[in-house]
Amino acid sequence: MASLTDAKAAARKAALGRRAVAHAASGPQAGHLTAVLANYRGLPLAGYLPMRTEIDPLPAMAEAAAHGPVGVPVIHGAGLPLSFRTWTPDGAIVPGTFGTAVPADGTAMVPRILIVPLVAFDARGGRLGYGGGFYDRTLEALRRTGPVLAIGYAFAAQEAAALPLEPTDQPLDMIVTESGVCDRWR
Repeated sequence: MASLTDAKAAARKAALGRRAVAHAASGPQAGHLTAVLANYRGLPLAGYLPMRTEIDPLPAMAEAAAHGPVGVPVIHGAGLPLSFRTWTPDGAIVPGTFGTAVPADGTAMVPRILIVPLVAFDARGGRLGYGGGFYDRTLEALRRTGPVLAIGYAFAAQEAAALPLEPTDQPLDMIVTESGVCDRWR
């Protein structure tokens, strides 16, 4: 019988393949995300700077930045939660850790809305990331301090029938894809 670690690795590999195909075929995608974020204008928001074949939230983040603070994650090291630094659409970007990018300038911020990148998701709000646990640790810590809306952002092709999840895997509150919004488990 395969271990949970093996099951997660297999699910990641399959989802990354589906994501690569969706990314190659994609056009503009941020319409549904922009519409969702319009309901939360002015609240501190954190998105992400896309890498590899991740779906691009930057157009929605740029629109949100006209109404309130927007940040992006900063990785401090393995096993640690993320922190967030303010981001502006025209600000300089520098290399971060683990292949990420971060704003060259910016101040620390605490988001109440998070746009969360992912490798795979399921119809119950489950999320599979790259395996470092950064967003799980961060969401757990943020949720202890107050309400946080975790929005998974992905291509519809990244949906899996079921994911091998652990008790430490933090659920998403909704998932937005280029095809629409899903929060039916809430």
